[in-house]
Amino acid sequence: MFRKHHSHHKRVSKSVHFNIQYLKEQLGDSSDLSVRNLTIAELGHAAIIHIQGIVDEQSLHDNVLSPILAFIHEKRNVHSGKLPEEITQIISVPKIKLLNDWPEVVDNLLGGDTVILIEGHPEAIIAGTKKIQSRSITEPTTQTVIKGPKDGFTENLSTNISLIRSRIQNNKLRIEQTKAGTVTKTNIGILYMEGIADKDIVREVKLRVSKIDIDSILDTNYVEEAIKDNRKTIFPLFQSSERPDVVSANLLEGKIAIIIQGTPFALILPALLIQFFQSPEDYYANYLVSSFLRIIRIGSFYVNMYASAIYLALITHHHGLIPTTLMVTLMAQREQVPFPAIVELLLMELAFEVLREAGIRMPRAIGPAVSIVGALILGQAAVEAGFVSAAIVIIVATTAISSFTLPNPNIVNAARGLRFIFIFAAAFIGFYGIILVSLCIILHLCSLKSVGVPYFAPFSPVRFSDLKDSLIRMGSPSLLKRPTGTNRSNKVN
Repeated sequence: MFRKHHSHHKRVSKSVHFNIQYLKEQLGDSSDLSVRNLTIAELGHAAIIHIQGIVDEQSLHDNVLSPILAFIHEKRNVHSGKLPEEITQIISVPKIKLLNDWPEVVDNLLGGDTVILIEGHPEAIIAGTKKIQSRSITEPTTQTVIKGPKDGFTENLSTNISLIRSRIQNNKLRIEQTKAGTVTKTNIGILYMEGIADKDIVREVKLRVSKIDIDSILDTNYVEEAIKDNRKTIFPLFQSSERPDVVSANLLEGKIAIIIQGTPFALILPALLIQFFQSPEDYYANYLVSSFLRIIRIGSFYVNMYASAIYLALITHHHGLIPTTLMVTLMAQREQVPFPAIVELLLMELAFEVLREAGIRMPRAIGPAVSIVGALILGQAAVEAGFVSAAIVIIVATTAISSFTLPNPNIVNAARGLRFIFIFAAAFIGFYGIILVSLCIILHLCSLKSVGVPYFAPFSPVRFSDLKDSLIRMGSPSLLKRPTGTNRSNKVN
């Protein structure tokens, strides 16, 4: 009867008993819903309601419950119409407000706040007692550096924002919070620098986030897939980082950061392809060393994509390009192999991918040992058994090792996927297939945009002023101007 009559009730009632019943109905009479009934002087019934486990119990006791109990004990002669205002005056929490809309009350209760209901008053007092359990700040696991800050984001949105605030102590830092996910109602923070970030890009990002219409937001990838320009590309259009120093540096360049409750990774947008080869350590070391290492990373990316395909093209279609002595050696190795070159190459590539995945899923203490020892044993056994040639093992191992030099795992995954496309193209028409696929990828990269900014910049379109921090990194005096793609008004650091 209650459900049928009040299922569409949107306003807080004057009856505390009715309000409690409504809350219990909304939460399915959950076992972690705590209701403390009180009698305030001669003014009637009141209730203090919270959800156990997500509130700060100490703050709830010291700043909410104790002052109210002291108020009741004093039995002040307060007019009933002023009682909510009087209660808000004695509660000593940083955040307090009055609400009479049920959806907002329920959202705050589920967020960790305490709800205070008073008989005869059609409004709820919301006291900020939120406390989300999270791990302590630790060193990032995916973007490690030898020299540089060692703190990383956690799963707590407030903690992550504080890490940014501690680095950018400037009144131009803007932090706007919203919620997304119709079921999870996840808190999302949008950060940018007023006067540095492009206003049109900021407006576009806010618009896209506001239009997210999915049930749950559990990680940055949920937001990325919902707001990115092209959902049919293998390349990551947004940069993902768990390092506060990386996010801070990008904010100062005019980028926008999206931080999500429940994940230690932040999205940085817009992103350019060249940024995925830049390590935070590039800016903490000598620029000559940094430039050399960046070239190594870019070269490793191409080795990861092309090495297997080039070997396959040479061994199957372009024998004349191989020196005679090397050709004789390769043919002698392949003499005992019963499979075509593409089959043995695919067998080894897939075997190494399985070992890589197994190393990630295994317990941390034995995972690296299993993947390394497994690869050595598997490669040696495969050669001795005659399944594959020794050259194939060397090529596949080189491609696997080269992927570990890249600082961002998202670009590694893109290279892994493209490698198999190049292998099939090389098996079909050799170098012609590799060149054809390469041209298609370059055209695709030139067509991509990240929140309206060309993804392949500063190479297409060419921006000479931004080339100083692309393939190589120039010295600090040359980096005084911000990138032009994300900043049009305030260009000087």
